[in-house]
Amino acid sequence: MKMTMHIDEDVLERVMKITGAKTKTAAVEIALTEMARRHKMKELFSAGLGLTPDELKASFDPASDPEEPQPVALVAKVPAPYGQPDPAGQ
Repeated sequence: MKMTMHIDEDVLERVMKITGAKTKTAAVEIALTEMARRHKMKELFSAGLGLTPDELKASFDPASDPEEPQPVALVAKVPAPYGQPDPAGQ
């Protein structure tokens, strides 16, 4: 669908850089898709799986808690282009 929008150029450039989108249209589509995904995740988390806090705690398997800290993504790490696998394999 074709439409006219007024979008802050600085924000659009930043989204293109972050996502690796090659076109403005792709950047807008990626941003809208991500916003919809985050909203859906928020809805799912708010539902709480239908468990009370006590039921949720009781259903947690302590054996699944890793003894060693897991590696975390570093802020300074250059991310893979949006939709591409991480070249480091993590």
